[in-house]
Amino acid sequence: MATLKLTKRLVVKIGSALLVDQVTGLRISWLRSLATDVAMIRARGTDVILVSSGSIALGRGVLGLPQSELALEQSQAAAAVGQIRLARAYEEALSPYGITTAQVLVTLEDSKDRRRYLNSRATMETLLSLGVTPIVNENDTVATDEIRYGDNDRLAAQVAVTIGADCLVLLSDVDGFYSDNPHTNSIAQHYDIIEKITPDIERQAGDAESGLSKGGMKTKLMAAKIATDAGCRMAIALGTPLNSLKKVDDGARCTWFTAQTNPQAARKRWIAAMKPHGDITVDDGAQTALKSGRSLLPIGITITTGTYQRGDPVAILTTRGERLGLGLSRYSSDEAEVIKGLSSQDICSVLGYEGRGVFIHRDDMVI
Repeated sequence: MATLKLTKRLVVKIGSALLVDQVTGLRISWLRSLATDVAMIRARGTDVILVSSGSIALGRGVLGLPQSELALEQSQAAAAVGQIRLARAYEEALSPYGITTAQVLVTLEDSKDRRRYLNSRATMETLLSLGVTPIVNENDTVATDEIRYGDNDRLAAQVAVTIGADCLVLLSDVDGFYSDNPHTNSIAQHYDIIEKITPDIERQAGDAESGLSKGGMKTKLMAAKIATDAGCRMAIALGTPLNSLKKVDDGARCTWFTAQTNPQAARKRWIAAMKPHGDITVDDGAQTALKSGRSLLPIGITITTGTYQRGDPVAILTTRGERLGLGLSRYSSDEAEVIKGLSSQDICSVLGYEGRGVFIHRDDMVI
């Protein structure tokens, strides 16, 4: 019976239809029950990240906009009003448990652009290390169609990939994946476990019925592909009852998608496939440190060649010119030329601004 009990880092996606009632607004009792569940899961050492819809749904109620499809400008205006209320609602729900929250707004470009991706990853990693629960949402106030995810299922999957989560739960209005729409077909087959998403499984996916939700089984399958390929197992679970996350934790019926690898191996494979934009030669001391699993510090760099920007892949070479590995640089080639061989505490005085302690973090490196 699959549960959340061994999860190290959990991403939970919450849809608008679960959080916001079209007539009465925010479902406060539901949100409070979710906060209880999050506190319980965090208490055993699991990192929790919430990917929450609801800003447009909340904002349109405040602005008196119709429940029908909104123009882009209306949606962005509603999001601007609703984001404040959504962040405050989570803060008020989680603060009684001593949980600090942070709002993280992203767009599709933030995951496509490597530097933005690294910035997002670094920010969320830091928040988690400080014991904060990030509340992530798409930045609907600035995103246009060409830079939007368009649904928070895939956004949640991308967040899971970005921060190396090992479990993703999509709270939905249905308790898993069915062979047909269970609301219209009483004999539709429920899947407890899907080990591989086949073309036949894809053909069985339906679309969303909720007026607030933009998701549906098609986008949930897309999310499952993204997550499981990156080593993150995923569940589609019923989110309408109170304490729905605890019910999943207790083994409630849902559909689990099996991870195809583990998060660390998937990330390393992704980095290893990149073409380097430059070379970094390291001294013997750095070489020994890297082989033992340490990050690369500027002090260990002797030569840098090529032109690259922060987030670009660079080859790591030994003093004999042999390739030692590949990693994502946290500095540009111009910065690297200036700080090579320096201790981390000297970077600020040389560059004139606060730098990063490591040149390539061990999580962004393949040796």
